[in-house]
Amino acid sequence: MTDPNPFSGSPDKEPATEAQESLSEAQATPTQPAGDTEQTVPATATAKEPDPGESRPSMGRMFLDNLWAANTLTVTVLAVLLAMVVGAVLIIVSDPEVLATYSYITARPTDALNASWTVVSEAYANLFKGAIFDPDAVGFTAALSPISETLTYAAPLVFTGLSVALAFRGGLFNIGAQGQATIAVILAAVAGFALPLPPVVHLLVALIAGALGGALWGFIPGILKARAGAHEVINTIMLNYVAVYFLSWIIVQNGVQNPNRSDAISKPVDSSAQLPRLLGDDLRVHAGILLAVAATWFIAWLLNRSTLGFELRAVGANPDAARTAGISVTKTYVLVMVFAGMLAGLGGSTMVLGTTATALTPLVIAQIGFDGILVALLGRVKPWGVLLAALLFGALQAGGNRMQSYSGISLELVTVLQALIVIFIAAPALVKTIFQLRAARAARLQTSLAKGW
Repeated sequence: MTDPNPFSGSPDKEPATEAQESLSEAQATPTQPAGDTEQTVPATATAKEPDPGESRPSMGRMFLDNLWAANTLTVTVLAVLLAMVVGAVLIIVSDPEVLATYSYITARPTDALNASWTVVSEAYANLFKGAIFDPDAVGFTAALSPISETLTYAAPLVFTGLSVALAFRGGLFNIGAQGQATIAVILAAVAGFALPLPPVVHLLVALIAGALGGALWGFIPGILKARAGAHEVINTIMLNYVAVYFLSWIIVQNGVQNPNRSDAISKPVDSSAQLPRLLGDDLRVHAGILLAVAATWFIAWLLNRSTLGFELRAVGANPDAARTAGISVTKTYVLVMVFAGMLAGLGGSTMVLGTTATALTPLVIAQIGFDGILVALLGRVKPWGVLLAALLFGALQAGGNRMQSYSGISLELVTVLQALIVIFIAAPALVKTIFQLRAARAARLQTSLAKGW
């Protein structure tokens, strides 16, 4: 028969220690009323209750502790800061006059420090003035010009970033946003100058044509992945080349090429198919940024509030478990790539229907598809994070133009800054080590991309 008291002596067990006997006595003693202070309870029996008079950390202290924890926001901000520090070093190294002051730094260190501070502060000041606000600007148009340029550059990046992020959440790596945007820009431009339609209808038809073109170019790798198991990375890379060469071919075809030009450029898009400008004709920002915000809200709702979003995230987290639960992995893969292609298509459409370009050229799409991968990574493949990351990249692009013009800094340095930001974002352990961040919530940074980080 088993002894109900595990700490009592038995022939098969070691003799109970004094601490165990005390604990056994405490367990056998009835609970005393709250007002009875004569009964003493052994320290080993119960946890120590907090002292009411003991001081608790203030709200400000708790906020600072949480802020300095290894959460995604802190790591992202510090990654941007580290990139700017490394960028400052590159600015100094690339300036021969500043480097000359370091040849006699031991004799007059202030010369090197002052020269370094001057060139770095001037470069970053022009970056801010070209991207956000110029305090020396005169007039309404000049004051809003920097933010207008930032929003103009950011609009297509939001779409391509969402395209890559949505595929990530579904467990797929969409490298083909560049090709999807290229096919979309072709169809949107052709619809923009070849169809004689009224203004509003013309714009809607051109946008739909671009979105359908991107969806088609996303459907191909999606169905190949679902039916044949072909890897989406290889398929999308190959389709990027097909789209680029198709763009180069179609520009010079009769009916597409501008008859008044001998170079590779298409007819201009009709004004009835162009996105309206938001702040007047003198500023380039257009309604594409509003469409980008609406698309961000829709993708956030789709992922977090809809059945399709749940199935998508389930397949991205574990396709085998999702299949066991009755979710069609094949259908989900196809839908993910179709939606991703549609988003990239809208990004390409805003390039030619907005103010960035009004006609097809071999470089009309620039690198928005590949930049969308960086935007998605920086935004932690979450919709609203992608929007903020696109705004940051748009600001770097807009401010980089002014930094090159006014400070003589190479525009390629902005690309280096973007790459450094992504490198530090992709290495959270490095950021945590450099800044000695607490380990709290650090596990969130180790979550896979398919789970949304």
